Formats: sequence, structure tokens, C-alpha cells
Amino acid sequence: MNITKENIDDLNAVVKIDITEEDYQNKVAEILRDYRKNANIPGFRKGHVPMSLVKRQYEKPVLIDEVNKLLQESLNKFLIEEKLDILGNPLPKTQEDFSWDADKFSFEFELGLVPDFEVNLQPKKAINSYKIVADKKMLDDQVKNIQERYGKMISQTEISENSNITGTFVNEEKEIEKKTTFKLDKVKGKTNAKLFKGAKVGDVITLKTKGLFVDDHLLQNHLGVEHDVAHDLDVEVQFTVNEISETEPAELNQELFDKLFGEGIVKSEEEFKNRLKEDAEKQFEQQSDQQLLNAVTEALIENTKFDLPAEFLQKWIAVAGEKQLSEQEAKDEYERSEKGLRYQLIESKISKDNNLQVTFDELKEFAKGFIKSQMAQYGNVNPEEKELEEIAGRILSNQEEAKRLSEQLMSQKLLTFYKENVKLKIKEVSFDEFVKEVYK
Repeated sequence: MNITKENIDDLNAVVKIDITEEDYQNKVAEILRDYRKNANIPGFRKGHVPMSLVKRQYEKPVLIDEVNKLLQESLNKFLIEEKLDILGNPLPKTQEDFSWDADKFSFEFELGLVPDFEVNLQPKKAINSYKIVADKKMLDDQVKNIQERYGKMISQTEISENSNITGTFVNEEKEIEKKTTFKLDKVKGKTNAKLFKGAKVGDVITLKTKGLFVDDHLLQNHLGVEHDVAHDLDVEVQFTVNEISETEPAELNQELFDKLFGEGIVKSEEEFKNRLKEDAEKQFEQQSDQQLLNAVTEALIENTKFDLPAEFLQKWIAVAGEKQLSEQEAKDEYERSEKGLRYQLIESKISKDNNLQVTFDELKEFAKGFIKSQMAQYGNVNPEEKELEEIAGRILSNQEEAKRLSEQLMSQKLLTFYKENVKLKIKEVSFDEFVKEVYK
């Protein structure tokens, strides 16, 4: 057997594999002898079938099978030994004059090679790394919401400015019949609010659905209609008032603090607000970290220039899936996936150059941390180590789950690396400012 590689250019190569009769004949002969021993052919005793008859029936398919096995094994071994970084899989070249009746065979495979490039971690313009702070308005709103949530409900005889209204919306034609509760301040416009004010239990109010609530999603929830229906719904509904109440806000006292955080953990209004601020900003970190990861990804793709073996990749995409694609379909798919492929190569190079890898022990500890946070949501804040080990073992035995957790852990490692090595500009913003700047 002889294997050679010819570089077409920096991104494309062809591997040629020559296989002679000496490479496969012993294995083919061994298999045919086994066939002869076990063959059940009418007119012959088992084990006494003439070899010429066995060869006539089985030699060619056995030869084809063994040559293909030898071909795949030798190609894989060659790629590993030569340390070739390839994209996709090798593509066999079509040979019009090929025949399995020959004694020796030559096969050629096209390769798409990973480009050689350097990653620039210091773009000219620094990337914004947002620090989202909980401003006074947000904290005041949060305090107000908590006071209402833990407040006392007081019945009212008629609807007023601060009322909680429980009732049933009905429209027979649209098959709407939904009992719901909402605050009057969620009703949109003075005209609609005026229809509610002064109403008593048992009163029926006729309303137009269009522009009834400050947000169409509220219309969806309170009328029990589909999302798409809510946006265009413009019909009359009858609303029957069932209950009217007002919330007396809970006092900011030790009893409330203990309910929220545990006995004696928070001891003053100042500590209460500081804790709310700290918890809110901790949650914001996940959003700012994800935004930073996205921004760095975009910047690396934009600033790291290299060519790809586009023609090879389009040919590979055409045959890689369950259904073969046309030339145009493969080209369209390549254009859709090119950006993602570029980042995969950039990420792979950063990981390799900086020894960023996920070990099994790290993955297990990461899985245990994930399990602990899940269990804490259901009140089990101190699970036993043995239990965590068993659950983590079960999760990691599932390849899809193990892959998903491994990707999350690698994202964390990359994020830490980017924070330490990429040119960043820390920008402090409120959550509203963050949303406006990032999501626009």
C-alpha cells in the first residue's frame, strides 16, 4: 500500500491511496475459507463445497468489503499520523474507468484544510462590557411590588383608582369566557378607566378589546386568547364584576424581612434595599455576560481574516446530510453557516493556544453545582455529597446532556479568558439603558 498527499493550495489537498493484491488477498482468502466451512449449498456436504464455487459466489463482495475497510482504516491512520486539520470529511473523487476486476486499485480523496491564521484579541475599538446597576427607580418599584405581594387585601364596595378587579370577560361569538384579576392601572386610557370607576359587584361593563390594556400581552392573558389573535382583536366584550379589593401594602418591618430572607438575616430597611440591589445586580450579570460573549464573538469574526475552502465545503455539505442537496442548495446552506464555522475555528484556536479545555473532573463539579442550584429551588439547600455524585453520574452518562453541560462550561472558560485578555471598556448602565443600547 502506498499513500501520498498532494497540496493543491493552502486550503485544498488530495490524498491518493494505492492498494495492491498483497494488501488484501490473505484476508479475503481467510474469509472465503470460513465461508466454505459453514456454507449450506444444496448438493454438497457442509465443509466440502468446492472453493471455486465459493469464489464464484462470494469473492467479489468480500473483496469489495475488505478493500473498503482497509481504505477507511488507512485513510484515518494517515490523517492522524500526519496531524492534518481538516474541515468536514474527505470526499472520494469519482473515477470513470474504475473496475473491481483489477488486481490493484487507486483511490483519491479531496481534503479541505483548516486555514492558518492568528487571532487579534485587541481590536482598535474597545468592546463594551456592561455593568448593570439597579437604580433608585428600579429599587423603589421592587419595594412597592414586594409590599403589594405581601400586603393585606381589603374588600371595597366600588372600583376606585387603586382597585384590584376580579371579574369575567364574555364574548359568545369569539367563544371568550375568562375569569381574571387585574389592577385598574393596567387599563389603558382615561375613557376605559372611567367605565370601571364607581362600578360595583354584579355590574356589567361593555368594553372594546382594542386598546383595552396597556400591553396586548395582558389582553391575551386576561381574555384567554392566542397570542396572534390578541394583537388584532377588535370586538365588544361584557365584563361582569365579581370582586373588588384594594391592597394595603405590607410594612417594611422585621416580620417582612424574616419572611423574605430568613430570621435575623436582614435587620433594617437600609439592609433590605441593599440586599435587593445586590440580588438584582447578580441576576443582571448573566445578561451582561451573555451580551459580552456575543459582542466578543462578533468582533473576533469581523477582525480575524482568513480564507476557507469554500468550493470543497459546498461539495461536502451537498452530500453530508440524509438528503443530498443541489449545488444551489449547498451554496445557500454554506452561506448561512459560514459565520458560525469561522467562529468555531477561532474558538478552537483560542482554546488550543491557551490550553482551555474541559476535564471530566471539572465537568462533574460543574454538573453538581447545576444540580445543587436546581434542588435549592425546591427547598433542598444542603444535599448530601453522595446524592450529588449519583445524580451527576446519571446526567453525564447521557451523551447529549454531557455535551450540553460541557459546552456551557467551555463558554464560562472562554468568557473568563475574554475578560482577562480582550480590550474591553467597562460601561455602567441601568437595566433600561442596557436594553435600549443592546436590543434597540
